[in-house]
Amino acid sequence: MADAASRAEERVARVRDDPAGRYALAEEFYRLATGPRRRYGCAELGFMRWSLARGVLAPETSERPGSPWWRAVNEGLLRDKTEAHLLTSGAMAPGTAAGSRSVEFWVDFIRAPGPGRWYRAHNASIVAGYLRHEDLAAAESRVERFMMNVALLRVLFTHAMLVRPRLALGRAAAFGPLLADPRHRAVRMFLDLGRSFPPDYPVTTPVDATVLDEHALARMLDYGLIVPRLPALYAFSAESLEQPRLTALLDDGVPAYVWPRTERSTWYVGNTGPHLRAIARASGSRLSWEPSPLAPARRRKTRIRPGR
Repeated sequence: MADAASRAEERVARVRDDPAGRYALAEEFYRLATGPRRRYGCAELGFMRWSLARGVLAPETSERPGSPWWRAVNEGLLRDKTEAHLLTSGAMAPGTAAGSRSVEFWVDFIRAPGPGRWYRAHNASIVAGYLRHEDLAAAESRVERFMMNVALLRVLFTHAMLVRPRLALGRAAAFGPLLADPRHRAVRMFLDLGRSFPPDYPVTTPVDATVLDEHALARMLDYGLIVPRLPALYAFSAESLEQPRLTALLDDGVPAYVWPRTERSTWYVGNTGPHLRAIARASGSRLSWEPSPLAPARRRKTRIRPGR
């Protein structure tokens, strides 16, 4: 009999070039479950619907090929969940070991569903995909790599909102567990990148223009709340997910997943305005301002500092 990892790989391979089949497999993990696990698919499935609409999960042989990187990261998540289901459903011999730590986290979630366990399992699978597929990410456009970094910091932030709300929201910590609960629709406010970036793949607009077109509320979330806390946020996530390499995806507090230091000034485009400084201060963090090399002289840029 094949082990659980091999059987999960075979199951995912059957839907590799079928975007609708991918979604059905992701949904099945929750829909066919009994008990409280059924309610946990809101955030994940919402993000996957956005991915499907963009076309990033389309087969590479289609008229408009999808993204090798997004496809690979999605496959890793599907494999981990499928393997964990096999290990807990009686389909495997008792005592069969999980093939990875992220699968073990999914097994923990299945056996005792809870918001914190869901985030740990989901984010462990996602971060493993980021680290495993840096070569595929490097082949993507600059604007797509920017979006990858934003997607990562958003999902790490929502995890912290739930289990370390003081770290994520400072004085507003009391709201964190409610807003970040993956069973509730409110979490889409933080994970919905459709409010922030163009709806199609590949994106044809330059990255600087794409950033400036970001929805004002999304920009306030990214630069007012999340950016000042990135070093502490990534350190928390690296420990929680048992992925020490995660902290290397920041460069002196700036997102740096497949992002060269020579292009780090892009992260300062569009993050101007006293309202962002006020948001950071209100939540217990700080922003300092100095001229931006990519913005007009009258604009200011943010130097990122960890929250207190």
